[in-house]
Amino acid sequence: MTPRSTGLRSEQNRQVDLRDLVRIGELRHDPRVSLDDQLSQPGFRAFTHTILRARTTMAIELLSPLLPQRRRRFPDAAAAAAAPLLLLLAVVTTSCSPVAARSPELVELSLLAGAREKGAVCLDGSPPGYHLQRGSGSGAHNWLVYLQGGGWCNTTESCSERSMTEFGSSKYMEAVEFTGILSNRHQENPDFHNWNIVVIRYCDGASFAGDTEGEDLDGTKLFFRGLRIWEAVIDELMAKGMDTAEQALLTGCSAGSLAALLHCDNFRQRFPQDVPVKCLSDAGFFIDEKDLSGKRSLRSLISGIVHLQNVREALPKGCLANKDPTECFFPAELIKSINTPTFILNSDYDSWQIRNALAPNGSYPGQAWSSCKADIRNCSSTQLDVLHGFKKKLVSELKVAEDKRDWGLFIDSCFTHCQTPFRISWISRISPRLGNKTIAEAVGDWCFCRRKEVKYIDCKYPCNPTCSSRLPTA
Repeated sequence: MTPRSTGLRSEQNRQVDLRDLVRIGELRHDPRVSLDDQLSQPGFRAFTHTILRARTTMAIELLSPLLPQRRRRFPDAAAAAAAPLLLLLAVVTTSCSPVAARSPELVELSLLAGAREKGAVCLDGSPPGYHLQRGSGSGAHNWLVYLQGGGWCNTTESCSERSMTEFGSSKYMEAVEFTGILSNRHQENPDFHNWNIVVIRYCDGASFAGDTEGEDLDGTKLFFRGLRIWEAVIDELMAKGMDTAEQALLTGCSAGSLAALLHCDNFRQRFPQDVPVKCLSDAGFFIDEKDLSGKRSLRSLISGIVHLQNVREALPKGCLANKDPTECFFPAELIKSINTPTFILNSDYDSWQIRNALAPNGSYPGQAWSSCKADIRNCSSTQLDVLHGFKKKLVSELKVAEDKRDWGLFIDSCFTHCQTPFRISWISRISPRLGNKTIAEAVGDWCFCRRKEVKYIDCKYPCNPTCSSRLPTA
């Protein structure tokens, strides 16, 4: 389906913009082909079309690696949320470029049956969707459910803008390619390749947690129904065979990772007690840290989401009894009440949080942090001290998880964000390693109890030689 073109620039102007993005490093040119050839590829043009739309709206978040463009692997995409604070642009890494390698098969989109009757709809009222890749052999009765990420919207205006994208409407969703932890190739995904793998598309803007509705400025209805989407899609998957699962894993990236934490125990409760059920959070451990100016920019954003979209029903009741719902939306509080075994995968120099929560635009004078935010290798010793402080707080908030017996940790010091859905970070020659284990190996060791304990916390940047500058960032 061709994305809506209203308000977009001409093809000629768009080519100029794409060259600018390559020049400043926001898009990466594959040296094996000419720039003109790369820019003219249909899949690449469709992908960058979405990026340019994000540049003009400030309300579309592209933090998910599951942008549905044909003939390419998942790009390292980034988000534009509801304020200049969270305007992010996609970065296509070498391994994820449209011409990098032979692509796996596309996995088609399925729309939720009876969505409108259930009130389980995207922001614009369209039915939500998911992609199901059936398992085989020894994995035929095992299920991996992946919640797509893609930031949030925290105002009526930003949610209205989002409703005109694939992050707010199934009208713009297409088939996607599964890579990394989603891949059906043994070499790329040795432990989960033959499982039933589901990607639930993200179209509500509140981490599958809201349940209310509102109106745009022109009177158009907006539906904040993430919680109903979660419940209805899981119900449909149970009817399609997940009710007989022998093992199940709930996971997600970024905002989808936060959703996996929010719904982890609910997911567990849907299966018999003798069925092993676990959760994996990738790049979703957002911390409530002050930015460089002393403001709590991320808390302000989260507060808008919590109140606009009415997420209380998805939050831990014990937390709500004592704390503000905004605080209860942060993972540091969520993990206190989760009883299901959970694996936390995160960088303690998370590129998205550093760029948008710790050092958002406007929190520092001029361009003082621009180079450092673009590439951690450019940071001064003074700036690194600030980042080390961020690491220290993130690790301290993980103490709860570290002390839980059945939980796992892989906290690397790489400048990256979202590591499971990309082969380059999940399992490759240049994947991050802790304890001489790739992320895929560590997750597998924990999930299948191959080791008594799988808890790795990295030393300070730049101590880890396996942290590559080619890893996906946001």
